[in-house]
Amino acid sequence: MHIWEFIQYQLLGMKWLEHLVGTGLSSLGLDLNGRIGGSIHFFVYDALKITLLLCLLIFMISYVQSYFPPERSKRILSRFHGFSAHILSALLGTVTPFCSCSSIPLFIGFTRAGLPLGVTFSFLISSPMVDLGSLVLLMSIFGAQVAIIYVALGLVIAVTGGAIIGQLGMEKHVEPFVRAADSADIDEPVPTRRERLTYAKEQTLDTFKKVFPYILAGVGIGAVIHNWIPESWIETALGRDNPFGVLAATIVGIPMYADIFGTIPVAEALFAKGAQLGTVLSFMMAVTTLSLPSLIMLRKAVKPALLALFIGVCAAGIILVGCVFNAFQYMLIKGVW
Repeated sequence: MHIWEFIQYQLLGMKWLEHLVGTGLSSLGLDLNGRIGGSIHFFVYDALKITLLLCLLIFMISYVQSYFPPERSKRILSRFHGFSAHILSALLGTVTPFCSCSSIPLFIGFTRAGLPLGVTFSFLISSPMVDLGSLVLLMSIFGAQVAIIYVALGLVIAVTGGAIIGQLGMEKHVEPFVRAADSADIDEPVPTRRERLTYAKEQTLDTFKKVFPYILAGVGIGAVIHNWIPESWIETALGRDNPFGVLAATIVGIPMYADIFGTIPVAEALFAKGAQLGTVLSFMMAVTTLSLPSLIMLRKAVKPALLALFIGVCAAGIILVGCVFNAFQYMLIKGVW
């Protein structure tokens, strides 16, 4: 087995864990080919796999994030202007909170600090959509090519969306309490290595407590889709014969609230049942970026016109990404590229 295949299937995909769980359940008398046994196998394996990856990823990313506290991030971003500022802001979003609701307080802080509005929106778009966790989890299921292109296109959406908002001069559509607030530039003490490790551990535990219910819900839905929903239904609704599949998946995903860890098992099950790759990725992007709770929170900081523009820019980008992945699905999954 090539080294990359070992990384793909054994380290990221944890096929050893799938086999171990299957062996254990079979020894208990469960028929893994049956609906009940198959559902339990899917649920236990995916819940364990995502939880293990979750804890490892959050610990590593939180340790990196300890080098970029909000005040330092503001100072770094303030040194850049124009398109480079949008790119840096989008990249910064990849090592910050894992869901849109957690990103909004940072967005408000950056806006209060006087950073250009478009730059802060580049951060707000990229933070939940293309964090490093999404890269690793997508690699574990769809392969490196899909994961890397997904993240690259997500960053393009963030940079382009922020640039569009910035060019339209929407500052007057930010709520007065955000624009009028004072921002003090406070020098923070440099943490020691032990303090960084403690911070990473605390962030891991805190995020795990918040995210784990969504993991269980997502894996449970995935298990039902994987073993109980007829494949023909999924193909009809989200397969290649439905030209509106990407649009429908985006619209359905917006009212939901979850992060990448909760949506991955649902996307995995839908894809296994015949949904197109771009359609399930659009669903994931819509859930993580445009969830209804996060939009309600954002509405407190911006006026309806700016909120509508944010939704429109993100939705257009998500639909475009879905169409691109659907058009090149065969080449990506088969590894031609």
